[in-house]
Amino acid sequence: MSESEALVRLQQTDIELMRLHRTLDAMPQAAKLAAIAKAQRKLQSQLTLIIGQRKDAEMDVAENQQVEAAQRQASFREARDVEAHLTALAKQQEKLEHAYLEKAETLDKATRAEKNARDLAAKLDAEKAATQESFERDSADLRAEVRKLEAERKQAEAEITVDVLDCYEKASKRFGGLAVEYLRGNVPSVCRVKLPPADFGKLSRGPEITECPYCHRILVTREF
Repeated sequence: MSESEALVRLQQTDIELMRLHRTLDAMPQAAKLAAIAKAQRKLQSQLTLIIGQRKDAEMDVAENQQVEAAQRQASFREARDVEAHLTALAKQQEKLEHAYLEKAETLDKATRAEKNARDLAAKLDAEKAATQESFERDSADLRAEVRKLEAERKQAEAEITVDVLDCYEKASKRFGGLAVEYLRGNVPSVCRVKLPPADFGKLSRGPEITECPYCHRILVTREF
């Protein structure tokens, strides 16, 4: 295979690969997998926040219990009058119990929220696995064709010099994949601007791989 033939073949392969990738991306499973991945990222962010809230609530409850125990001990040590002590202790206990109930409720909500988030994460994992299995099954032929074309692409690349390959990659990005054209008579296959006899003669006497004077794509000066 000559370099010019390899270059044309490379473009044909790339165009077919783009078509196959668009077909794969358009499959319903692909869209669903993307949606699941987005939901998983959002859920992970929420779960991280919920876990932080749950840990804070646990610390609040534990701190409240420690304060309650410390105040009881201090009250017993410092009390001089039993009745006054009991009255003060009852008020302190009432405040502590109220605070404890609020913090315990917050902890309970955070714990339930974390459980719900983890349950949802498990469901998303299961749904992702099932969708991925369906996608791989339904796209097996397409992916096999992609692998075949990728192997052919590597073979074509091996026949092309580094400089020409670099020009091809840049032109492919610039022209949306249509980087290479070849002559059909004296008409380039892509831009279709008819070459005047002088330009055609000059190009035909030059290198087989050059640049189109009109659209500036890579021009192979032979017919295919």
